[in-house]
Amino acid sequence: MLSGDPHGEPEWVHSIAEGDDAGYFGPGSAVWHVNGGIPVIVAGVRALLMQTLHPGAMAGVHDHSRYAEDPLGRLAGTVRWVVTTTFGSTQTVGHETSRVSRLHNRVKGTYPSGSAKDQPTRYSAQDQDLVAWVHIVFTDAFLAAHRQWGDSIPITAPGESGEDSYVREWAMAGELMGLTHPPRSRAELQSALEAFGPVLRADDRVKEALRFLTKPPLPGPARIPYAIMVGGAIATMEPRYRSMLGLKRPWWPAISLTRAVLWLTGAVLGTESTSRRRAKERLARLGLFPG
Repeated sequence: MLSGDPHGEPEWVHSIAEGDDAGYFGPGSAVWHVNGGIPVIVAGVRALLMQTLHPGAMAGVHDHSRYAEDPLGRLAGTVRWVVTTTFGSTQTVGHETSRVSRLHNRVKGTYPSGSAKDQPTRYSAQDQDLVAWVHIVFTDAFLAAHRQWGDSIPITAPGESGEDSYVREWAMAGELMGLTHPPRSRAELQSALEAFGPVLRADDRVKEALRFLTKPPLPGPARIPYAIMVGGAIATMEPRYRSMLGLKRPWWPAISLTRAVLWLTGAVLGTESTSRRRAKERLARLGLFPG
């Protein structure tokens, strides 16, 4: 559903087996552990919901995407970049980052300022604050989902928690997209998220985007599991962000039901993703991982 290919294994996944180095991360890293887990499905939805709160990010989606016709298309594109960056060789990651950067180069325009008296605010997807916002909300969503439905994250440097290790390692992803000062600890991530508070707001375009994100035109069998995962994503949000978005924590046991959906998804798809297997194939070919 989120791979961008109806058969579940698009061509870009095969490219993860290509290349001649270990990539930016590897087996045993916090990034492999978190980004390779089933909870990232919910994290992706949560991140897109959160992204709408930044007027620049929302303007980019509203003006330059087909979210009304394909509300999950942007999520599929983001999944492609996250998975490739996590498991690919540096060369493969470079190609993927260039692809995304070319798309972002065209995303620019203006959005209404907070006051009717002010001139419209110009934005570009390459602006530092927008790159930072996207990186921060995805990092926060990955951690929130894993904290709720995953297991312990490997600690990869002395004096860190598992979440610290993840934030520090995944800072590389932000740098690849041009972010100059990504957060490198859980505390820095929280501080960076809170610093955006005065900028965030919800308007009619946000409400429209939320309708498509929470109730996309999915095939019948996928609607209930997706609705449950949306409920799980909303349940993991801080109350202030739910309030800004006009969302309420589900009255039903969203956390438990999402856990059941994720368990079933893992049972059907397997505990190890195709992307991770392709990465292991590359590492085995290079003699960096047992074949």
